[in-house]
Amino acid sequence: MKVSFALLVAATLMLQACASAPAMPPPAALPMPMPAAAASEGSIYAAGGMALFEDQKARRVGDTLTIVLVESTTAQKKASTNTAKDSKASIDGPTLFGRPVTVNGVPVLEAELGSSKSFKGNGDSSQSNQLQGSVGAVVMQVLPNGNLVVSGRKQVQINQGSETVSIDGIVRPIDIRPDNTITSDRVANAAIAYSGQGAVAESNVMGWASRFFNSGWFPF
Repeated sequence: MKVSFALLVAATLMLQACASAPAMPPPAALPMPMPAAAASEGSIYAAGGMALFEDQKARRVGDTLTIVLVESTTAQKKASTNTAKDSKASIDGPTLFGRPVTVNGVPVLEAELGSSKSFKGNGDSSQSNQLQGSVGAVVMQVLPNGNLVVSGRKQVQINQGSETVSIDGIVRPIDIRPDNTITSDRVANAAIAYSGQGAVAESNVMGWASRFFNSGWFPF
Protein backbone atom coordinates (compact mmCIF):
# COMPACT_ATOMS: atom_id res chain seq x y z
CA MET A 1 0.00 0.00 0.00
CA LYS A 2 2.81 2.36 0.86
CA VAL A 3 4.55 1.53 -2.41
CA SER A 4 1.40 2.36 -4.42
CA PHE A 5 1.02 5.68 -2.60
CA ALA A 6 4.66 6.56 -3.28
CA LEU A 7 4.26 5.76 -6.98
CA LEU A 8 1.13 7.92 -7.12
CA VAL A 9 2.96 10.87 -5.57
CA ALA A 10 5.91 10.46 -7.95
CA ALA A 11 3.60 10.32 -10.98
CA THR A 12 1.79 13.47 -9.80
CA LEU A 13 5.07 15.36 -9.41
CA MET A 14 6.19 14.25 -12.87
CA LEU A 15 2.95 15.46 -14.45
CA GLN A 16 3.27 18.81 -12.72
CA ALA A 17 6.84 19.13 -13.94
CA CYS A 18 5.72 18.35 -17.51
CA ALA A 19 2.84 20.81 -17.32
CA SER A 20 4.96 23.72 -16.14
CA ALA A 21 6.36 25.89 -18.91
CA PRO A 22 10.14 25.84 -19.28
CA ALA A 23 11.95 29.01 -18.41
CA MET A 24 12.89 31.12 -21.42
CA PRO A 25 16.63 31.67 -21.88
CA PRO A 26 17.83 35.22 -21.24
CA PRO A 27 18.81 37.33 -24.27
CA ALA A 28 22.36 36.73 -25.41
CA ALA A 29 24.78 39.63 -25.20
CA LEU A 30 25.08 41.63 -28.39
CA PRO A 31 28.52 42.17 -29.95
CA MET A 32 29.57 45.75 -29.34
CA PRO A 33 31.83 47.81 -31.62
CA MET A 34 35.26 48.82 -30.47
CA PRO A 35 35.32 52.37 -29.08
CA ALA A 36 37.21 54.97 -31.06
CA ALA A 37 40.51 56.20 -29.70
CA ALA A 38 40.17 59.30 -27.54
CA ALA A 39 41.61 62.52 -28.93
CA SER A 40 44.66 63.94 -27.18
CA GLU A 41 44.00 66.98 -25.06
CA GLY A 42 45.17 70.27 -26.44
CA SER A 43 44.69 69.22 -30.07
CA ILE A 44 42.59 71.50 -32.27
CA TYR A 45 41.31 68.60 -34.40
CA ALA A 46 39.21 66.02 -32.58
CA ALA A 47 38.84 62.73 -34.49
CA GLY A 48 35.23 61.62 -34.67
CA GLY A 49 33.86 64.94 -33.41
CA MET A 50 30.67 66.55 -34.70
CA ALA A 51 31.16 69.04 -37.53
CA LEU A 52 29.39 72.39 -37.55
CA PHE A 53 27.03 71.56 -40.41
CA GLU A 54 26.67 67.84 -39.91
CA ASP A 55 23.35 66.00 -39.66
CA GLN A 56 22.51 63.22 -37.24
CA LYS A 57 22.74 60.30 -39.67
CA ALA A 58 24.88 57.32 -38.67
CA ARG A 59 28.37 57.44 -40.11
CA ARG A 60 30.81 56.36 -37.39
CA VAL A 61 31.46 53.15 -35.44
CA GLY A 62 29.00 52.95 -32.58
CA ASP A 63 26.34 55.12 -34.23
CA THR A 64 22.84 53.68 -34.43
CA LEU A 65 20.25 53.70 -37.20
CA THR A 66 16.85 52.15 -37.78
CA ILE A 67 16.36 49.51 -40.49
CA VAL A 68 12.78 49.31 -41.75
CA LEU A 69 11.95 45.72 -42.81
CA VAL A 70 10.10 45.64 -46.13
CA GLU A 71 10.86 42.06 -47.17
CA SER A 72 8.37 40.35 -49.47
CA THR A 73 9.24 37.38 -51.69
CA THR A 74 7.13 35.08 -53.83
CA ALA A 75 8.36 32.01 -55.70
CA GLN A 76 6.49 29.46 -57.78
CA LYS A 77 7.60 26.31 -59.56
CA LYS A 78 5.62 23.80 -61.58
CA ALA A 79 6.69 20.65 -63.42
CA SER A 80 4.76 18.02 -65.37
CA THR A 81 6.01 14.84 -67.08
CA ASN A 82 4.10 12.28 -69.15
CA THR A 83 5.67 9.25 -70.84
CA ALA A 84 4.13 6.24 -72.52
CA LYS A 85 5.54 3.27 -74.42
CA ASP A 86 3.81 0.35 -76.12
CA SER A 87 5.59 -2.55 -77.83
CA LYS A 88 4.34 -5.72 -79.54
CA ALA A 89 6.10 -8.67 -81.19
CA SER A 90 4.79 -11.86 -82.76
CA ILE A 91 6.64 -15.06 -83.75
CA ASP A 92 5.19 -17.36 -86.36
CA GLY A 93 5.26 -21.06 -85.59
CA PRO A 94 7.53 -23.33 -87.56
CA THR A 95 6.23 -25.64 -90.24
CA LEU A 96 6.85 -29.34 -90.53
CA PHE A 97 6.59 -30.98 -93.95
CA GLY A 98 4.98 -27.79 -95.21
CA ARG A 99 2.31 -27.70 -92.54
CA PRO A 100 2.23 -25.88 -89.18
CA VAL A 101 2.49 -27.85 -85.99
CA THR A 102 -0.97 -28.04 -84.46
CA VAL A 103 -2.88 -29.88 -81.79
CA ASN A 104 -6.52 -30.44 -82.64
CA GLY A 105 -6.13 -27.83 -85.38
CA VAL A 106 -4.69 -25.15 -83.04
CA PRO A 107 -1.11 -23.92 -83.70
CA VAL A 108 0.97 -24.52 -80.55
CA LEU A 109 4.33 -23.05 -81.50
CA GLU A 110 3.23 -19.53 -82.42
CA ALA A 111 4.08 -16.79 -79.91
CA GLU A 112 3.07 -13.20 -79.42
CA LEU A 113 4.65 -10.74 -76.97
CA GLY A 114 3.41 -7.34 -75.89
CA SER A 115 4.25 -4.75 -73.26
CA SER A 116 2.88 -1.40 -72.23
CA LYS A 117 4.17 1.09 -69.66
CA SER A 118 3.39 4.66 -68.81
CA PHE A 119 4.49 7.29 -66.33
CA LYS A 120 2.84 10.50 -65.23
CA GLY A 121 4.24 12.95 -62.74
CA ASN A 122 3.15 16.38 -61.61
CA GLY A 123 4.82 18.79 -59.23
CA ASP A 124 3.78 22.20 -57.99
CA SER A 125 5.55 24.33 -55.43
CA SER A 126 4.92 27.87 -54.24
CA GLN A 127 6.32 29.90 -51.39
CA SER A 128 5.58 33.38 -50.13
CA ASN A 129 7.28 35.27 -47.33
CA GLN A 130 6.63 38.69 -45.86
CA LEU A 131 8.43 40.45 -43.03
CA GLN A 132 7.60 43.93 -41.85
CA GLY A 133 8.69 46.01 -38.89
CA SER A 134 11.82 47.82 -37.82
CA VAL A 135 15.07 46.92 -36.10
CA GLY A 136 17.66 49.20 -34.55
CA ALA A 137 21.20 48.52 -35.75
CA VAL A 138 24.67 49.59 -34.69
CA VAL A 139 27.54 50.57 -37.00
CA MET A 140 30.18 47.91 -36.37
CA GLN A 141 32.77 48.98 -38.94
CA VAL A 142 33.42 51.71 -41.48
CA LEU A 143 34.90 50.35 -44.71
CA PRO A 144 37.62 52.23 -46.62
CA ASN A 145 35.08 53.37 -49.25
CA GLY A 146 32.81 54.82 -46.55
CA ASN A 147 30.20 52.06 -46.48
CA LEU A 148 28.98 50.95 -43.06
CA VAL A 149 28.87 47.41 -41.70
CA VAL A 150 25.79 47.27 -39.46
CA SER A 151 24.33 44.67 -37.12
CA GLY A 152 21.04 44.75 -35.26
CA ARG A 153 18.77 42.46 -33.31
CA LYS A 154 15.41 42.72 -31.55
CA GLN A 155 14.06 40.17 -29.09
CA VAL A 156 10.52 40.29 -27.75
CA GLN A 157 9.44 37.97 -24.96
CA ILE A 158 5.75 37.71 -24.06
CA ASN A 159 4.44 35.19 -21.54
CA GLN A 160 5.62 31.75 -22.73
CA GLY A 161 6.96 32.83 -26.12
CA SER A 162 9.96 34.65 -27.47
CA GLU A 163 10.56 36.07 -30.96
CA THR A 164 13.88 37.30 -32.30
CA VAL A 165 14.65 39.15 -35.52
CA SER A 166 18.21 40.03 -36.52
CA ILE A 167 19.83 41.68 -39.51
CA ASP A 168 23.42 42.14 -40.64
CA GLY A 169 24.74 43.76 -43.78
CA ILE A 170 26.37 46.73 -45.45
CA VAL A 171 24.71 50.09 -46.12
CA ARG A 172 25.74 53.14 -48.06
CA PRO A 173 25.57 56.42 -46.14
CA ILE A 174 23.84 58.04 -49.14
CA ASP A 175 20.92 55.57 -48.75
CA ILE A 176 20.27 56.59 -45.15
CA ARG A 177 17.25 58.90 -44.92
CA PRO A 178 17.35 62.25 -43.14
CA ASP A 179 15.47 60.68 -40.19
CA ASN A 180 18.33 58.14 -39.82
CA THR A 181 16.34 55.20 -41.24
CA ILE A 182 16.97 52.88 -44.17
CA THR A 183 14.82 50.19 -45.76
CA SER A 184 16.05 46.60 -45.69
CA ASP A 185 16.04 46.36 -49.49
CA ARG A 186 18.89 48.89 -49.46
CA VAL A 187 21.08 46.70 -47.26
CA ALA A 188 23.76 44.84 -49.24
CA ASN A 189 24.69 41.26 -48.31
CA ALA A 190 21.74 41.31 -45.94
CA ALA A 191 21.41 38.36 -43.57
CA ILE A 192 17.93 38.52 -42.03
CA ALA A 193 16.79 35.90 -39.53
CA TYR A 194 13.43 35.57 -37.80
CA SER A 195 12.90 32.85 -35.22
CA GLY A 196 10.62 32.02 -32.34
CA GLN A 197 10.75 29.95 -29.18
CA GLY A 198 8.17 28.85 -26.68
CA ALA A 199 4.81 27.09 -26.64
CA VAL A 200 3.44 28.80 -29.76
CA ALA A 201 6.52 28.00 -31.86
CA GLU A 202 6.64 24.40 -30.63
CA SER A 203 3.00 23.85 -31.61
CA ASN A 204 3.99 24.45 -35.25
CA VAL A 205 6.77 21.83 -35.20
CA MET A 206 6.02 18.48 -36.86
CA GLY A 207 6.54 15.43 -34.66
CA TRP A 208 9.36 12.98 -35.32
CA ALA A 209 7.01 10.27 -36.62
CA SER A 210 5.30 12.69 -39.00
CA ARG A 211 8.69 13.94 -40.21
CA PHE A 212 9.72 10.35 -40.99
CA PHE A 213 6.56 9.52 -42.94
CA ASN A 214 6.91 12.79 -44.91
CA SER A 215 10.61 12.38 -45.64
CA GLY A 216 12.46 10.70 -48.46
CA TRP A 217 13.36 7.79 -46.19
CA PHE A 218 9.78 6.52 -46.23
CA PRO A 219 9.68 3.90 -49.05
CA PHE A 220 6.04 4.46 -50.11
